[in-house]
Amino acid sequence: MPVPTHTRPRPAAAAGTRLPWWALVLPVLAFAALLALITATGAVQAADGAQGAGAVGALLAQVRETLAP
Repeated sequence: MPVPTHTRPRPAAAAGTRLPWWALVLPVLAFAALLALITATGAVQAADGAQGAGAVGALLAQVRETLAP
């Protein structure tokens, strides 16, 4: 005759679930890197006139130079 097995019920997830350390660090690092790219004045000396386009133009020029083969 089979014997029924008794298992303990799983405890419910705690309300204070903790995040891993990288879940907070990675977004902060990404934000800091993008902020540094935007606020870096004079770092991009593109010949296509991106200097006068402002921070967004400088950011796009930097991305274009980074991704260009």
